[in-house]
Amino acid sequence: MRYTLLLYSDPADFAHMTPEDWGREKQVYGAYIAALNEAGVFVDTDWLQPTSTATTISLKGGARQVQDGPFADTKERLGGYFVIDVADLDTAMEWAEKCPAAQYGKVEIRATAMDGG
Repeated sequence: MRYTLLLYSDPADFAHMTPEDWGREKQVYGAYIAALNEAGVFVDTDWLQPTSTATTISLKGGARQVQDGPFADTKERLGGYFVIDVADLDTAMEWAEKCPAAQYGKVEIRATAMDGG
């Protein structure tokens, strides 16, 4: 079954990171991706641009409404995701615990609504 791991963190935690810090962060995530690949469960991943670059669109009420920024104004922001294909929620939780984002933020786990097969 496919699960999406949604990675949330507080942007303030990264405000003072140096290029060297970012290089180490990329290495940590690279190792996580390698482990997912080695286990044969990796499907997809991506990092997202900051929420300040977001645009939200709604047609609620029949009229197009455009909002700069994210839908919800919260301290923690969605910064990226992983899609994995594992046997069950317990296994998805094990991989979420290994995700570097779990060390400083939150990892939300959602099952895919439709079976990918």
